Amino acid sequence: MTSAASDGEVRLEREGTLARITFDRPAARNAMTWRMYEQLAAICARLREDSGVRVALLRGAGGKAFIAGTDIAQFQAFTSGEDGIAYEQRMESVLSALESLPIPTVALVEGWAVGGGLAIAACCDFRIATAGAKFGVPIARTLGNCLSMQNCARIVAALGTAIAKRMLLLGDMVTAEEAQAVGFVLEVAAADAIEARAAALCDRLARNAPINMRVSKEAIRRIVLAGLAGGDDLVRETYASADFRAG
Repeated sequence: MTSAASDGEVRLEREGTLARITFDRPAARNAMTWRMYEQLAAICARLREDSGVRVALLRGAGGKAFIAGTDIAQFQAFTSGEDGIAYEQRMESVLSALESLPIPTVALVEGWAVGGGLAIAACCDFRIATAGAKFGVPIARTLGNCLSMQNCARIVAALGTAIAKRMLLLGDMVTAEEAQAVGFVLEVAAADAIEARAAALCDRLARNAPINMRVSKEAIRRIVLAGLAGGDDLVRETYASADFRAG
């Protein structure tokens, strides 16, 4: 396997007014490498300047996972809490670029949407999932790291405090049906029907008033992040801990 192949790829394809974004690293359940995050950021910058695109559809390759987290090999080089702060800031620069796109975004979720995958799905405006899809951030029973304040805010806003605590304190994985019950997932569809259902949603969005959608989406984003409390002290404490180094 070549280095580029093992590092994965995020691909952009244009179909009329639809932009298809594919996370392509199926051998690793599409776990995100830094190369893939950089490609996603570049795609977001490109879409921001493309007035012909009306909606974006995000999907993992292979049909087994949306994104099964972030490749954590870089954590082995962390030596202090400042490394954790720098990491979270780097992540946020990509996530905010996706979240603030001026067009509606739809995540088509098959299988796992975990950690960074959940964060990317939460940055999208809508989510359609297969019945077997699962969502979570099981860091309390795996690495022992933490989320940025922005990511915590996204999860609480999208899933509610109770489910956020289940994910972050218990390490629970939430099913597609549970996520649909709280509004995080718009629709649960059979695997052989999900692409058609996602296409129907994208077509509906593409027909709506683009300026109205852009303004409404940005207003909601600002409300969710308004008055966001500082959290560098929490990130620093976590990434400087012996628990994190052991994890």
